[in-house]
Amino acid sequence: MSQFHPTDPLLLAGKVVTILMQFFMALGALALTIAIPLLLIFGGRIDAELAKELGEAAGAFPLFPTIGLLFVGLAIVISVFIFFDKLRRIIGTVGEGDPFAPVNADRLSMMAWLLLGVQILMLPAAGLGLMLAKWADKVDHADVNIDAGLDLTGILMVLVLFILARVFRHGAAMREDLEGTV
Repeated sequence: MSQFHPTDPLLLAGKVVTILMQFFMALGALALTIAIPLLLIFGGRIDAELAKELGEAAGAFPLFPTIGLLFVGLAIVISVFIFFDKLRRIIGTVGEGDPFAPVNADRLSMMAWLLLGVQILMLPAAGLGLMLAKWADKVDHADVNIDAGLDLTGILMVLVLFILARVFRHGAAMREDLEGTV
């Protein structure tokens, strides 16, 4: 097996990007984890303040759709964090010169499932976002747009990852067969 130079710029960039993305996802998860109980605790106070500020015509603040959206967002952020962890580990095996390790096929499959989960979670996120947008429109006649269309790029990425997982499994099996004949 050939060894890759430890300062390979592409691998180094990949490691840096994955670590940064995990850091940002961790910050996002922390913020959402703090925001959810705060909304539960202070939801009544928030509703009262908004009613005082905006008037009764605005209606009640959509507390439960907001909390629901935060929970969905938290699930998405955690999924993306794990996705980048798997990618970082794959980059590590490439740097070690062993990209067709069987574990990488499992990592690629997990990455595909995580992205599929994110795609599915976008559906309730869009619905909850629509509820919030309707409330915001009543409040100040804001022009809020919710993009709830099908993300073909995300679906394509899921398919590519599942296919790559099969390629990696096949490559690992071929390598084992080759090593067994030598």
